[in-house]
Amino acid sequence: MQTYHHISGLRKALALHRQQGQTIAFVPTMGNLHRAHLALVEQAKSLCDVVVSSIFVNRLQFGLNEDWDKYPRTLQQDTQKLISVDCDYLFCPDEHEVYPNGMDQQARVIVPSMADVLCGASRPGHFEGVTTVVTKLFNIVQPNKAIFGVKDYQQLAIIRRMVEDLCMPVDIVAGDIVREADGLAMSSRNGFILPSERPKVNQLNQSLNWIADELKKGNLDFSALEQAARGQIEHAGFKVDYLTICESASLLPAANDDTQMTILGAMYTEGARLIDNVSVVLSD
Repeated sequence: MQTYHHISGLRKALALHRQQGQTIAFVPTMGNLHRAHLALVEQAKSLCDVVVSSIFVNRLQFGLNEDWDKYPRTLQQDTQKLISVDCDYLFCPDEHEVYPNGMDQQARVIVPSMADVLCGASRPGHFEGVTTVVTKLFNIVQPNKAIFGVKDYQQLAIIRRMVEDLCMPVDIVAGDIVREADGLAMSSRNGFILPSERPKVNQLNQSLNWIADELKKGNLDFSALEQAARGQIEHAGFKVDYLTICESASLLPAANDDTQMTILGAMYTEGARLIDNVSVVLSD
């Protein structure tokens, strides 16, 4: 695996592959890699000739009271993990390389219809930071395909809308959620879960799946289902941030004649904020 810290070097290396007619897949990350990240790289390997992954802890997507400075930086371990799944290139820039004129002067990319709800309501400015840095990374790498995990469903939906709205020639591919044995979605933030909480944190996933089962049975009383699931989570000792049944593509509240729905939830433990989602396809 070749590692680049500068845009110019990476572009030069990737240009050689394009000249040979090879396709390029891209997996952007913030590092602190786990098995779910590596599954995205493996998926990318199956889709394209060359795989690029990036590691950049993007300060622009962290709020004022969030943990940018505490976010784990594990570059040495991450590098070895990427090598183990045959990643071809690692792009690991510093902040000045990505934001040469400083973040205050950085042009921003905004997807207004989706960015202020769900996680966006709890984390103002977060998705503006995501879409801005992803746009820059797409311009740097110029991939044929980019792979994003379904665990961050709202992020995936926003990036798809951004690519469509801005006519970007990038195919956005969804990577399945990788879960622990008890159903907990793998996340870099799982390391903040307190040991005393760990046996119960799968309640979020259990409650989302309970709603999915009810929807499949024909129960479309969305408000009652959401309220009951919130009660399940609170009874387990956690604080609900949001729990909503949405139309899958638009993230608007589900309507009774929708056939594709996604149940999205976020909850707070003492040590972490966890998110998860479950999608359902109903017959017409």
